Order: sequence, then structure tokens, then C-alpha cells
Amino acid sequence: MQIASLGIICLIYAATVVNALHPIVIKDNKFFDSVTKNQFFIKGVAYQPRDGHTTDGNKDAIADPLADTTACARDAQLMQKLGLNVVRVYEVDPSKNHDQCMKSFADAGLYLLLDIATPKFSINRKTPEYDTRLYNAYRKTIDAFTKYDNMLAFIAGNEVTNDNTNTLASAYVKAAVRDMKKYIKTTKKNYIPVGYASNDDEFIREAIKDYFVCGDEDEQADFFGVNMYEWCGDSTYEKSGYADRTKEFANYHKPVFLSEYGCNLVTPREFTDVEALYGPQMTDVWSGGVVYEWSQENNNYGLVKIQDGKVELMEDYNYLQKELAKVNPKGVNMDAVSENQQGPQCPDQTENWKVSTKLPPTPSDGACSCMLDTLSCTASDQVSNTMSGNSSAVGDQIDMLCGLVSCDEISGDAENGRYGAFSYCSGTEKLSYLYNLYIQENKDGKCEFEGNAQITTPKRKDVKHCADIKTSMDSSGGDSSDQSSDSWAQPSYSTDPFISFTLLMLGALVFMAGR
Repeated sequence: MQIASLGIICLIYAATVVNALHPIVIKDNKFFDSVTKNQFFIKGVAYQPRDGHTTDGNKDAIADPLADTTACARDAQLMQKLGLNVVRVYEVDPSKNHDQCMKSFADAGLYLLLDIATPKFSINRKTPEYDTRLYNAYRKTIDAFTKYDNMLAFIAGNEVTNDNTNTLASAYVKAAVRDMKKYIKTTKKNYIPVGYASNDDEFIREAIKDYFVCGDEDEQADFFGVNMYEWCGDSTYEKSGYADRTKEFANYHKPVFLSEYGCNLVTPREFTDVEALYGPQMTDVWSGGVVYEWSQENNNYGLVKIQDGKVELMEDYNYLQKELAKVNPKGVNMDAVSENQQGPQCPDQTENWKVSTKLPPTPSDGACSCMLDTLSCTASDQVSNTMSGNSSAVGDQIDMLCGLVSCDEISGDAENGRYGAFSYCSGTEKLSYLYNLYIQENKDGKCEFEGNAQITTPKRKDVKHCADIKTSMDSSGGDSSDQSSDSWAQPSYSTDPFISFTLLMLGALVFMAGR
């Protein structure tokens, strides 16, 4: 009796494991289920409900829908009934616990497509920089989510370059893609793809799609998303522009999908584009898409209305459910695909596309700390106290000094591919560097700057070797140059629970059989 009961327990546990979602992998320009080897098509929805996710007046707080366990459990079931398999989330707080929400989505057959940038931690398209602050924030988000079986992919930037006036920002985003790919490969048990989501601007669409997947493989985005709203109302494959976009990506060597779609110029949305997106005209090129968006907000794209924790299904939900039920995209088996496609040539610099293919360096806290240790004049506590969190105030100080001394070592030039040795350091660190440089070049100058500077005793003699200090990634996912405690640190991987449980049960069976 005891052995039989134990066997039933084993079978129940094994059944729960069998039902777990399989990792999704990339081969050539397609996604595949790594176990069944069937092609995987994204049937997703953007999920960033604002109801109930207040920030209590804190402008720096993050509204994290994956920390709301009640809402996740409720919405996951409705998404499953809708026929979805992916949820895209734009903003999370990696310091919070996401276990229950991720389980709710996994139980409903939903993978997560996660943006790692947030309004607080993102590259500014007008004055782009990729610094240690962003580098560390992105890694913390990755640390928090790579442990989940239903983690599909990370998006390192969303419409950062959105027209021909800010193409230089793409160099900084692509550098983040490069670094996050390396970080995952060198510190995580399983590799999760990293890509980019672009808008559909007619002046840059050709250049940007090639830019993010050209050059060295280590620098290429693993996939490319397009936020496209060309199919409005009762349109067609040809009239909407879908046919033209499909031709443009016909020879693309990375997976491409609609990272947002669902034009609302005509309402209710009947989603007649779903049949085309998952039909034979598009499935050889496109890997599905993500409908924008789940909840009804001020921009009127919602599938459901959420108020006081209660959900009301809208007409858009019903239309989308009807259209998704019709489609059954026919893919290929992973073993039948060969990776023979070559990446495109990097786009030439033109009037509409000005960014260099040379990317910014990987940010390093160690190099910045080393540089500070060589200075005899640094930013004072007054800067930290009065300008903390006010990047514009620090920026004004830097701009003033850049008119007096060279800023080459702290600046980046993405058009010509030139980046200073300390271009990724924080604003305060850059300001300290300039204070010190000014004093060095002006012997009569005093280390005061209206109380913003202070005299310090250098710990090192030469700043030149500091630029050679690179970020070193250890097995815990940290930077060896900065091993301070971190409230966002994640636990390391443990032995697979199924293996541990199975060994335990086998041991128990052997013991009981011997009695």
C-alpha cells in the first residue's frame, strides 16, 4: 500500500512536469519548440494594465503587472480562452517576486516576452548614452527572469530610434543587445534570446532592420520586432502594406514578428489581418505577432476593461477570439531547417541613417572607480545631495566645463564611432573627471566650483590604465569590479527539482522494498 501510494505521488508529480512549457529556441529565421521541434508562432498580447498598478506618487517607481498575483491569475485564464500563447510586458521591477504570476501564465500556456528597459532605465533617443547605470539595471531584470521555463525572450529597446533625426541612438541600443547576450551566455544556465522592437518609419525601416542584424554574430540581435499598424479596418494583404513588408523581410536571416499590431482607426477592431498573418502568405517570413493591448486605457486599444479588479470583455476581445480560432499556421520541423542564410551588409551612412557600425564599449564600474581613484579634485557631497537624481543639473555643469576643457574622454560620437574611455561613467563621475582636468590645465584654478568640488587624495597615479579594466562576469552574475551587496540579487540555480524528487522517491522505494 505504501509503495502504491508513493507510485501515485510520483506519477502526479511527473504529470505536472510533462505539462511544463518547453524552452523555445531559434534556428535560422524561425522559432521552434526545443522538444517537439515544431515551429512556434507567437500569438501574443501586450500586457501593461494601469488599473491598480499605482506608483503612490513616486515618479521613479515602476508599475509592475507581474507582481499582481490576483490580476495575473485572472487575466491568464482569459488570455488562454482567447487563444494566446505569449504575453509581452514593457515594465517590471526586478526587486519584486514574480513567481506566482509566472506560474499563472505558464499554467495557461503563456510565454513571456519582456522589455528590459523602463522609463527610468532607458536610452534617451535625443541624447543617447549607455552607461553603467543602465548596464546594471538591465542585468538585474535578466537575473530576475531567466530562471522561468516560460521565458521566451528579452527586448533590449522599443522604438528608441523612431525616425531619421535620432538614428545615432541605435548604436547604444545595439551595444546593450551585445552585452546582454554575452551576459546571458556566460552567467545563465539556459540562453534566452535578446532582440529589438522597431516602429515602421518609412525613411529608416530598411536601414534599421539590417543594422540590428549585421556585423559580428555576437553583436546581432537574435530577432527583430516591428510595431506595425498598417492594416486598418476592412483592408487586404496587398492594400494594407503587409505584402510589401513581407517582401522586404523575405531573405531575413533572423526571426521577425509583429511586436505590436492592431490599428484602431476603425472600431471595433475585427482583426481581419489575423488570417493573413498566420496564413501561407506570411508564415514563411513572419513568426506571428502581439496585439496591442490587453486593457482599455486612454489610447483606446483595449481588449478588456478593468475596473476595481473586475474585467469586462470588449467587442475587440470577441472579434480577436473568433479570428484566432480560425487559424492554424503550418510551420516546418526544426530538423528540416538549415542555417545557410547570411546576414545583410550593414547599411551605409546616408542623410537618413547616420549611425556608425562601431558600437560603444561595455560599461565597467571598475574602470570608472579606477578613474576616480586617480583624481585630486572631485565632485563634492553638495553635488550628491543637491543634484542626486537630477541629471539635467549635472549635465549643465558638464556642458559648462566642456567649453573650457576637452570632453573627448567622457563623450560618445556614434556617427563617427568614437567613444571616450569613460563615456559610460555616471554623470557625477564624468563631472569629477572634468573638475580635475580643469585644475590640471589651469594652475591658478581652485578646486571649488562654488562648493561643487572638493580636494581629494589620489589612490592611484595613472588614469591611462583604468580604461583597460573591463567588466568581468562571474558565475553569480556580478561584476568583479563591484562586489557590494545587492538587494536585487537573485538566488543561484539549484538542482533540477524533478531530478531531486525522482531520486528521493527511488531511494524511498528501494528502502521500503528492502524491509
